[in-house]
Amino acid sequence: MTGTPLIVNALGQLDNPNSARSEAAAGDLNPSGEQITVDARTLAEARASGLTAVNITLGYVMGDLEPYEHTLHEIDVWDDVIARHPADLLKVTTVEDIRTAARDGRVGVIYGFQNAEAVGDDASRVATFAERGVRVVQLTYNQANRLGGGSMAPGDTPLTAFGREVVEALNDRHLMVDLSHSGERTCLDAAVHSRAPISVNHTGCRALTDLPRNKTDEELRLVASRGGFVGVYFMPFLNPTGHARAADVVEHLAHAVNVCGEDHVGIGTDGPVTAIDDLDAYRERLAEHVAKRREAGVSAAGERADTFPFVVDLRGVDQFRELIRLLERRGFSSGRIEKIMGRNFVDYAARVWEA
Repeated sequence: MTGTPLIVNALGQLDNPNSARSEAAAGDLNPSGEQITVDARTLAEARASGLTAVNITLGYVMGDLEPYEHTLHEIDVWDDVIARHPADLLKVTTVEDIRTAARDGRVGVIYGFQNAEAVGDDASRVATFAERGVRVVQLTYNQANRLGGGSMAPGDTPLTAFGREVVEALNDRHLMVDLSHSGERTCLDAAVHSRAPISVNHTGCRALTDLPRNKTDEELRLVASRGGFVGVYFMPFLNPTGHARAADVVEHLAHAVNVCGEDHVGIGTDGPVTAIDDLDAYRERLAEHVAKRREAGVSAAGERADTFPFVVDLRGVDQFRELIRLLERRGFSSGRIEKIMGRNFVDYAARVWEA
């Protein structure tokens, strides 16, 4: 295809993982925004990659921090990051902001949660988060919480009564209900209960790799049938060995398109544009980090010290162009590729944010 299409990463990172600060933060279970490095390299490489917008994770995910206060602080941190880089970054609260970022050559930053624990026991906090610019709320991380089951909870753990209340509050405020990391029944329950289309912003296909972080065809089909969105990640869960490659990303995208239709599938890499430079040194840190996650009970099946949490041959500034090249080789049309790389997410955002 000619030119670079709109590229929207439904779950990713803005960070330079090679900085001393980010290397130190990589070992923490819940690093703060201050530990992330948004430097000249981060910004230059994100723009050079063709990235139009990215949903970042901010706020509480796990650990001993107070979820609500920590999350409000993280919003302040990211507001400050964006304010310091107005020529490079744009806070996204509307679909038009994504189009503006594309026109201006900036990177749109979408505020998202990977755990709704910050809501506490008060669904009215959803309104506070919406007013502060949050646009994506993932209900659970890998473990169960008061809303429902995560991927490592028993698969029949339902969406709770409070979970239904939170979904309704998210619908009322036109925020995305993200079922990434959720258990199967919680995902199915939420998809049915939500009045608005829901998403699974970063996942794989369990029909290809039978791991709990991946979604079954039943989940994928239901999400799509209700007007939702499914983003495929660049993660080890795409291959039974844990050593996922670019070819695996293509296979999972192809399967998702077959199940969901080409209007409901995109990418949610779960990683940054800037690649780790020294993989040998990273391997040593990785083992310690995986051990910490296991000890804390927050890891997922398939996380191992000998597998990178990314696709090793789909990294860096050329990752999106390389994926486009592989999809072309697979026989995908330019129109289908444009949908996968960003247009489907934008259309989904319009169905939720502008409903």
